[in-house]
Amino acid sequence: MPNTDGVAHAVAMGMLEAAAARVAGGATITVRPTGGSMIPLIASRSLVTIAPVDAAKVEVGDIVLAKVAGTVYLHLVSAVNHAAGRVQISNNRGRVNGWTSHARVFGICTSVDGVVRPRIATKVRSGAEPA
Repeated sequence: MPNTDGVAHAVAMGMLEAAAARVAGGATITVRPTGGSMIPLIASRSLVTIAPVDAAKVEVGDIVLAKVAGTVYLHLVSAVNHAAGRVQISNNRGRVNGWTSHARVFGICTSVDGVVRPRIATKVRSGAEPA
């Protein structure tokens, strides 16, 4: 049987690219991302709501939709350097994806399977369209 993991990964990455474009445009969206890098915070195929974010307000522990080195991730903020206008993005398994600018942090995860994430109210960009 052929290995389709690469195909599934490519589809997931394409889905996140499209999600990033919509969120950057001001939309609040729901997606069902695949993969295990965010377990137990986000299980594969969980219903995740993402809203546009004021990136200058994100904190360590927030789950964000961000582009790092050309790839869009729905991963954790693992460090912040707001003075330099950047954040470090990592998965929930200890892998650091890298640093990215505030301009490449498109959205914040506001809920997973209907459970609201903590500390998000003041971080959602004003004027965001509802999901």
